[in-house]
Amino acid sequence: MKKRSFTIAGHRTSVALEEEFWGALEREARAQAMSMAALVASVDSARGSRNLASALRVHVLSRALEKTCSQS
Repeated sequence: MKKRSFTIAGHRTSVALEEEFWGALEREARAQAMSMAALVASVDSARGSRNLASALRVHVLSRALEKTCSQS
């Protein structure tokens, strides 16, 4: 697990995720030409009642499934 800190909506928060999830998020941020903080803030704004770490994992899974389904 690796912990990273971000400022989201003016508040500082830390998130601990496995390296593989951080890697997938970094690749997505690069592909979308956005900062990691902007990507995390985007996921945060749509997460509903999930905690942020769970929302980020689900986001990575959803993107992976989208890619898999679009290649079928």
